[in-house]
Amino acid sequence: MRWWLPDAGSTFAGPIDTMFLVILIITGIALVIVEVGVVVFVIRYRARPGRKAFYTHGSTRAEVIWTAIPAVTMIALGLVSNHYWVIMKDKKHIPASAIHLGVHAKQFEWQMTYPGADGKLGTDDDFTVRNQLHVPANQPFAVELSAEDVIHSFFVPEFRVKQDAVPGMHITAWFQATKTGEFEIGCAELCGMGHYKMRARVFVHTPEEFTAWMAQQAAGGAE
Repeated sequence: MRWWLPDAGSTFAGPIDTMFLVILIITGIALVIVEVGVVVFVIRYRARPGRKAFYTHGSTRAEVIWTAIPAVTMIALGLVSNHYWVIMKDKKHIPASAIHLGVHAKQFEWQMTYPGADGKLGTDDDFTVRNQLHVPANQPFAVELSAEDVIHSFFVPEFRVKQDAVPGMHITAWFQATKTGEFEIGCAELCGMGHYKMRARVFVHTPEEFTAWMAQQAAGGAE
């Protein structure tokens, strides 16, 4: 299925892609049934010489069936999707082992703030990197989003993560990357004339590479 969806790069990708595929199949089946029904009715009840039109009030049984089936389907999809929504969006589901980073959005760049040697965000040994997010694979990360000017949106397609950054609000999103590599962060909210150039990169390292990178930054080697 990777020919039409971005590569799966986080633990969220499997459930999200499955939900997408299920919804696509259900709506596809509904589309075929409706369109076939339209064609059949157009042909079967077309105007013909000597045939007089008549009126009907319909079938209560048929109306109940075609109302109940979509209603039950929507409720089931809603319950399942809400389960994943809570896991992804509810702060209570952020793993206790998650490393917290600050991600500040402004026209037109991303500023990533890392905790220093004390491992705590918001202290004097924090350091900031512009337009680069470095994380190790298989380690949960919580990004604490803020915005300086207008609404921006933190979006990494491979991680299936998208969360708005709103001025005056601090919003936390979390993810756990599952494969090493380089991915793109895009702003998914129109934020001004320079919106098109508000891009950053995610570098997913092995744990050893990430430890070495953090040590380099702590030593003053940030580019």
